[in-house]
Amino acid sequence: MRPSPDPVQPGQESVWDYPRPPALVASSELVKVWFGGELIAETQSSLRILETSHAPAYYLPTADITPGVVRPNENTSWCEYKGMARYGDLVVGEHLSRSACWWYPEPAAGYEELLNTISFYPQRVSACEVDGETVLPLQSAFYGDWPTSRIAGPYKGAPGTEGW
Repeated sequence: MRPSPDPVQPGQESVWDYPRPPALVASSELVKVWFGGELIAETQSSLRILETSHAPAYYLPTADITPGVVRPNENTSWCEYKGMARYGDLVVGEHLSRSACWWYPEPAAGYEELLNTISFYPQRVSACEVDGETVLPLQSAFYGDWPTSRIAGPYKGAPGTEGW
């Protein structure tokens, strides 16, 4: 059952206005990711995936991620739109976060721009930030979206939202 959309405040986007299949939109917002006490990624050239009922997920160019912190693992998943995702662990010094990020090594047609980008689970790193605002990590072990105050929901990621 689809929930009722929250009212949209000035400066917000509603996740219920996002399309399905998802849109891939370039962003010049300043995006940062921290893990293990270090800033491991920073860019103003990210891509946002905008999909109905989801907060955006940000994909960062691999060139803007600290070399050596991502270690590919054997985990994969399938997205009906973007194709096969691969996962990686984050390692910074003695700090380890398993399957903290994912990418599409061979993105499906229409999502080719995702090649050479990585997205991070905000709930599996120390912090993610968009234009100075700290992302509110989801309670979900599956969804890696990046909710901020600029997004009106409700959106998937809380217990009981998987069936929307």
